[in-house]
Amino acid sequence: MANKGFLLVLMHCPPDFEEEFNAWYDAEHIPERLAVPGFETGRRFVCIAGAPRYLAMYDLARPDVLGSPEYLRVAGDNSSPWTRRVTSRVRIYRSAGEQVYPGDLVTRRAARVVLMRFSGLEAGAKENVIAGMRGNFEALPETLQVRVFAYETGPRVDFLGFVEARAPIGEKLDLGSFGACADALDLVNTYAAY
Repeated sequence: MANKGFLLVLMHCPPDFEEEFNAWYDAEHIPERLAVPGFETGRRFVCIAGAPRYLAMYDLARPDVLGSPEYLRVAGDNSSPWTRRVTSRVRIYRSAGEQVYPGDLVTRRAARVVLMRFSGLEAGAKENVIAGMRGNFEALPETLQVRVFAYETGPRVDFLGFVEARAPIGEKLDLGSFGACADALDLVNTYAAY
């Protein structure tokens, strides 16, 4: 069975625009995305340690869902006027690709999410990132599940570690478990369910 795809979006909006931003996300954007065949989940989170402030995580049946005619009918130049208005006012970091570990899970309801980004690595670094994520988080009683995502950034690959937890997780990391990949770690955020 092929690995699932993902779309992860980090957003930061001006404080005076948050009310409209959240109304748009809840009333239009998530329902619109979940109506596209292949979108399996759509969950939002708010940052409690780090930045950007908002995280949206979408699990896709397969990585190529974002190229489907159904998705393209509601994305890019075909976005609604409200979507164009909101996205013109917020800073957006968007990543999309494949769930490389374990490959078949979807986002669960979680009290906390820890998001870690390892930027600009070779594709072969996947095993070190997975080993480090598993070693740091899988045995913790707070952990519900650990996943690792990969997406191409030009000739390199960025990896995202995504930990869903039932309670806050301590901040101490064993960076040695990531090997040389620890030097590529450029984002460690904690989110709560929105």
